[in-house]
Amino acid sequence: MRSLDSLPSREAGFVEPMECLAVAKLPDGPEFVYEIKFDGYRALAINANGKISLYSRRRKSFNHQYQHIFDALRDLPQNTVVDGEVVALDDAGRPNFNLLQHSRSQASRIHYFVFDLLVYDNHDLTQLPLIERREILKSRIKFQSPRIRIAEYFEISAGTMLQSAREQGLEGVVAKRKNSQYEAGKRSGAWAKYRLNNGQELVIGGYVPGPHGVESIIVGYYTGPELIYVARIRNGFVPLTRRQVFDKLRPFVVTDCPFVNLPEKEKGRWGTGLTADDMKKCVWVLPEVVAQIEYLEWTEGDHLRHAKFVGLRQDKNASSVIKEHGDNT
Repeated sequence: MRSLDSLPSREAGFVEPMECLAVAKLPDGPEFVYEIKFDGYRALAINANGKISLYSRRRKSFNHQYQHIFDALRDLPQNTVVDGEVVALDDAGRPNFNLLQHSRSQASRIHYFVFDLLVYDNHDLTQLPLIERREILKSRIKFQSPRIRIAEYFEISAGTMLQSAREQGLEGVVAKRKNSQYEAGKRSGAWAKYRLNNGQELVIGGYVPGPHGVESIIVGYYTGPELIYVARIRNGFVPLTRRQVFDKLRPFVVTDCPFVNLPEKEKGRWGTGLTADDMKKCVWVLPEVVAQIEYLEWTEGDHLRHAKFVGLRQDKNASSVIKEHGDNT
């Protein structure tokens, strides 16, 4: 491990998180290490001259929303920045995004998993290889609270990692090149994510109103600057979440439909098409809000079949939402 004094200086502050590239096949080889794909909110923790901050990937403060995590960060050394994920664990110890939606009632389940070290003692570590950053993280950062954990990585084959993740019912796996530098705000492919479940983040571009708020939401993904419609989703809501989503969308109501591929000529084999008659019931919104969706499969018409709402994503920029690949085995 090289001396920290040889590294360039850098003040502790917000760093735009490095992104994972969604892939259809998990990369394999001795140049990769593997981590669990956490089903939570990406978060950066910062200690700048004794002032602690917990930020989302979009630089929204999590200090009050996750007060217990914020309080537990008192052990973070001064002038240090770490990257990680806020996660709610179910009774089996698995990350559960749905539980995270109820952070107040489920506070005892919420943890912060740290998986990277970007700045330490005002030294810039982002140009070091991942493995060196992880070694420094493990040797220099110690948290007393069980709410904060250093995430493990595994030097095994991709097949073994996937088999283990499937057996444990996990959401997916992340592969990272051992020699990868921390590329702030970039999705270079040095980090890759592979979903085991059929899940997808999608942008809400409209909704159909109902007696409890929203009857259904209309969602899609971006291809370049164009928003592509893929599903109208009714399932997964309870009266409380229907009202919460309605309140979230209400400030974004607009006149024009934001989807470039609507209306559709027919409903299609699975009834997923949105015709001009269907659109008369819709209320359109600026595509600013992101939802987590689970589904059975993608149809040949590029729609989602048997999709259900899981929760809203507070940490995602809508313009970055693209179609991901899932595992249907």
